[in-house]
Amino acid sequence: MSNLSTRAEQLAAFDRLLTIMDELRAQCPWDQKQTTESLRHLTIEETFELSDAILEGNPDEVKKELGDILLHIVFYAKIGSEEGNFDIATLTNSLCEKLIRRHPHIYGDTQANDAETVSQNWEKIKLKEKGNKSVLGGVPKSLPALIKAMRIQEKARGVGFDWEEKHQVWEKVEEEMQEFKEEFNASDAREIDQEKATAEFGDLLFSLINYARFIDINPEEALERTNLKFIKRFQYLESAAQKSGKNLADMTLAEMDVFWNEAKKL
Repeated sequence: MSNLSTRAEQLAAFDRLLTIMDELRAQCPWDQKQTTESLRHLTIEETFELSDAILEGNPDEVKKELGDILLHIVFYAKIGSEEGNFDIATLTNSLCEKLIRRHPHIYGDTQANDAETVSQNWEKIKLKEKGNKSVLGGVPKSLPALIKAMRIQEKARGVGFDWEEKHQVWEKVEEEMQEFKEEFNASDAREIDQEKATAEFGDLLFSLINYARFIDINPEEALERTNLKFIKRFQYLESAAQKSGKNLADMTLAEMDVFWNEAKKL
């Protein structure tokens, strides 16, 4: 634990970062050129890099990527202060006030003894603050579809609209699977109605995401872990084929399966 700092050291480090940001903005041609719009796509990239580091379970990389995101936050605050809109103090105080408002069980007289109640209170307060006509109004439109589905379901749950038992959710998954199978049976040679198939498959995916959420599995994380697993196995397949003097494009599926099964054992 020797690498942890005191509160005074933490504040001094943050003050140092703010000073460096002031200097870079005043003297560095690249930093001077940046705007909130030019930084936007870089921030998104940094967020995904942090996600990669978290999934890899690498604390050093997580620290580095968090530092990059902190830099972006300070950068946006600096630009905001130059434009007279906000600075690091006003945005930090605004965050503090929001946290206090949304934790009335800590800073008020509301009772909340479990995480589920806290989450429900959070959504209700957020709805009132934002003045949204719909509970789902706060879900960003540009979220990837899988994450959006999960957030939609979580927000609906926050106001009590959810299944009561997990077996009910699984029954819904089976119902959607059966509907999809009956409509688009794999052994049926008829041409598939793509629009209808897409809609039915979407229903099936939505129900699977719902079940995952219900049993505390993050579907985005689960799918990404499977993606990474597939990448590692496929790259082993490529490497093993190359070592044996073979080209994947010229191999049969049975030949590739030999290397694939080796990768699975590893």
